[in-house]
Amino acid sequence: MLVLGIETTCDETAAAVVERRDDGSGRILSNVIHSQLNEHAPFGGVVPEIAARAHVELLDDIIGRAMTEANIGFSSLQGIAAAAGPGLIGGVIVGLTTAKAIALVHRLPLLAVNHLEAHALTPRLVAPLAFPYLLFLASGGHTQLLAVQDVGRYIRLGTTVDDAIGEAFDKIAKLLGLPYPGGPHVEKAAAAGDADRFPLPRPMLGRADANFSLSGLKTAVRQVADRHTPLTSDVVNDLCAGFQAAVIDSTVDRVKASLKLFAHQLGVAPTALVAAGGVAANAAIRAALDGVAADAGIPLLLPPAPLCTDNGAMIAWAGAERLALGLTDVLATAPRARWRLDEAATVPAQFANTRANF
Repeated sequence: MLVLGIETTCDETAAAVVERRDDGSGRILSNVIHSQLNEHAPFGGVVPEIAARAHVELLDDIIGRAMTEANIGFSSLQGIAAAAGPGLIGGVIVGLTTAKAIALVHRLPLLAVNHLEAHALTPRLVAPLAFPYLLFLASGGHTQLLAVQDVGRYIRLGTTVDDAIGEAFDKIAKLLGLPYPGGPHVEKAAAAGDADRFPLPRPMLGRADANFSLSGLKTAVRQVADRHTPLTSDVVNDLCAGFQAAVIDSTVDRVKASLKLFAHQLGVAPTALVAAGGVAANAAIRAALDGVAADAGIPLLLPPAPLCTDNGAMIAWAGAERLALGLTDVLATAPRARWRLDEAATVPAQFANTRANF
């Protein structure tokens, strides 16, 4: 089974061709990604209008390159998949509309993929992985803990009630005068800093739920930075180290809480702890997650770095997994800016008036 996948939910324009074999294993035939980093860097973050225009200009050529690298024509495909949300709606429209056109012209099944489901299923593309497993999904737009029961079956065990972890890294970087995207620069500065110099809070530590909160930690960093203006390199490094240490402590605590919830709700232990999303590229966070998995007696699975961030292969693979079960979509399927992976999930009552991260 060969599926073309298209990803345009944020600032990566991507297309890929993936093969799903009869035994459930996968193979990437091509995976073309264009990052719009240079277009957005002057603004310190992604500008939706710029992203959408770039997708329009770039997508046809990127699809052509993906098909050429895979050495196939459209007649060899069994399906066309596109991220139909959640994401920046302008970009989602570009990718989904393009996929619909290809599906219509070449009489192919359309697979309107939830971007979060693509992250959730990507580990099964690169290694044998049985259900159910625990997914820690952390990026600039999403921070969630999910029980992955099967294709199309997910339980959201925890989410952030304000900022996503990647978003918080970017905001701290901007606050401290570091370049965009902030995650790698904060991580580099943290390696040269003293994490104990500035006491910072550990949000949500010790709670029975598995939710995250980053806004209070972010505010605490800003208050320290304001007291030490103008900022020296030592202060920046120490603040980055303290911030990253606080994020790691909170993450470890939240993941441990989710393991208890997983066992309570599913009645079994997860087969593995899986980390996905751009934040999973942070070496210190990966090391901490490895410790959590070891303590729980389960493996930690991390997709290769190019598959952690947004890419077309993950969309194609999710489409192939769904196509194998006959889960196709109609051409009238609408793009969605917000799309919960677990539609039955609700935000805890105490957070009902905050900006939930879906």
